[in-house]
Amino acid sequence: MQQARRLTIYCDESGGVGAGVVVIAAIALPGSMADDLLTRVRDVIGLRGELKGSRIALPERAFVVELLMRCGARAIVAQAQTRDLAATSATGKPPSDLAIYAHLLETVVDAWLPETGGCVELVIDDGRYDARLNSMLRDDVQRSLGQWGKASLADSRRSSGVQFADVLANSFFQMATGSQRADRLETLMAPFLGNGAIKRIDVKRID
Repeated sequence: MQQARRLTIYCDESGGVGAGVVVIAAIALPGSMADDLLTRVRDVIGLRGELKGSRIALPERAFVVELLMRCGARAIVAQAQTRDLAATSATGKPPSDLAIYAHLLETVVDAWLPETGGCVELVIDDGRYDARLNSMLRDDVQRSLGQWGKASLADSRRSSGVQFADVLANSFFQMATGSQRADRLETLMAPFLGNGAIKRIDVKRID
C-alpha cells in the first residue's frame, strides 16, 4: 500500500485578549512551494526582510492572497471574540490568552484532520510565548496528531509558510476588529470563502 503524502500546514496568529480578538490561520500549500512563492512575492513587491501582514499595504496584501489561492493554497482560520467567550463563561470573564490560543490551535487541527487522514506536518510559529509554553503547546498538538502526524515549532523569519499564515491571520484580525481596511478585506476574501479555499470558524465558547 502506498503511504499517504504528508501535508504541511503552517500556523500563525494575530491579536490577543487585550485586542479583543484572537485569530489563528492554518494554511496548506501544495508540495514544497512556499519558498518559491515567497521569492516571487519579494521580486514583485520589492520586499526586504520578513513578510508581515501588519507591514504591507492593501494592494500588496491582495497580490499575496490571490497568488496563494491561484497556486492552490487552502486555509482554515479560527477566530474568537473575547466578548463572546466572556458571555458564555461561568465567570463572565474571557479565558486567558494562552487558553484561547490553545483552543483555537486545537480547532484548526481538528478541522484539518478529516482532509489529511492524520498524515500532516503542522508547523507552528514559535514567537507568541516563551520556549516552555511553546513546547507545551507543540506537545499537546503532537498528542492530537498521534503517530501519523508531526508538530514542530518554527521561527517565522526562517519559514516562508508561516509568513504567509501571518498575512492571513492579520487580514482576518483586521476584518474581525472592524479596522479601516475591513470592508475591502472582506471583498478580497469573499471569493475564497465562497469557494471553500478558505474556511472561517467562529469560536463562541471554550468549555
